[in-house]
Amino acid sequence: MKTLVIILAVLSLTPAKSQPTLETGSISSAAERLKPGEYLWAPDVAPEGPILLVVSLATQRAIIYRNGVPIGISTVSTGRPGYQTPTGVFTVLQRHVEHYSRKYGNAPMPYMQRLTWGGIALHGGNLPGYPASHGCIRLPTQFARLLYGVTRLGMSVVITDRVTVPHLAPAEALLSGSATERSATRSDMWRPDLAPDGPVSIVISTSEGRMIVLRNGKIIGRAAITFDGTIDQTSAYVLNGPADKQNWLRINLPGQSAALATNLRGRIHVRDDIRQKVQSILRPGTTVVVTPDTLSPTDRDRRITVIENVAPDQPED
Repeated sequence: MKTLVIILAVLSLTPAKSQPTLETGSISSAAERLKPGEYLWAPDVAPEGPILLVVSLATQRAIIYRNGVPIGISTVSTGRPGYQTPTGVFTVLQRHVEHYSRKYGNAPMPYMQRLTWGGIALHGGNLPGYPASHGCIRLPTQFARLLYGVTRLGMSVVITDRVTVPHLAPAEALLSGSATERSATRSDMWRPDLAPDGPVSIVISTSEGRMIVLRNGKIIGRAAITFDGTIDQTSAYVLNGPADKQNWLRINLPGQSAALATNLRGRIHVRDDIRQKVQSILRPGTTVVVTPDTLSPTDRDRRITVIENVAPDQPED
């Protein structure tokens, strides 16, 4: 685990509560000391860089990373039995400072950041110390406000049911294998004009041999890929620094083999023209997800929610 050697400022919804401090120690031990409704916030530790939020259902904690460094830890309250919060890799699809739930009696959802059109979102709310929501991830309202201030549409959110907190580890360049001669298919598409700017996310399904490229939460590209061998785990990466340096950080999800990143190196093959187009839009903070799961909307049980970018006429919330 990464160790902080600074003092993190602590803010709490209730000033009368005892406020934990962190002088030295691991992120996991700092998270354990937090009481329901408390959080740690130290954005100056990493003033700029790509943002990633990791939520653990098992510990009811969330950690926000910027440029690979934890800048905040918060208690959360996720979905209660019958309304479980889904796990996986998500992107922020919609943001509202003031939002109310049509589905649940106009309940307030301040600083809402939507993760699925089916009603799962980050927002401020009550934290009783255990899972109590209808599937959303409740945060202390002040932390939700601070988080809202540093995040943007398309930000990646990893939700895991593991106890261990993920850490970031260096990874080799992705999409760097020799180009395949496979011809373009009718489903291939490259339309960067559909979203001229914003965060970039790339999802690669090894079972389907397909890559989807999103910018600002909208699909701007699809292409065929080939993959050597098989994988049985989802892995995720974030680009740290200029695209020409290919400095990717692997999101080491709990329970995954440390050798996973090495095993992926050189195994993902795309046509040269596609790789060049993708490389032209890479920016610090770009997220790549490699998964054995399908990207097909018809396979709801194994679908990767990160590509759920087309909003229905009436989102469920």
